[in-house]
Amino acid sequence: TRAIQFAIATGKLRIGEQLPTVRQMAVDLKINANTVAKVYAELERAGIVETRRGVGTFICARHFEAKQKRQHDNELRDFAERVIAEAGAMGFSLDDLIDQLQSRRKKELRKYV
Repeated sequence: TRAIQFAIATGKLRIGEQLPTVRQMAVDLKINANTVAKVYAELERAGIVETRRGVGTFICARHFEAKQKRQHDNELRDFAERVIAEAGAMGFSLDDLIDQLQSRRKKELRKYV
């Protein structure tokens, strides 16, 4: 399971890419096919792969898009906390900061009108 996740993270496996069949993966790794089937089922429960009956097992985008969004949201929240703290240290209130951001947003929107 971790090996497949690592392969995706490092780009060796790409979103949408088809995994080998259970039988082929078992032969390639020299392990029991039941072990591979259990790993594929675990990956499917985790939303990492999806199995399309009669077609194959594919790396699923939803899991990684959600993970990237969570990471992006966390980074933005951390950045906002640093900006708020720095503004406070400079004597500005949160309302001052919000006013400046809203003013900047209005300027940006005017560019497109």
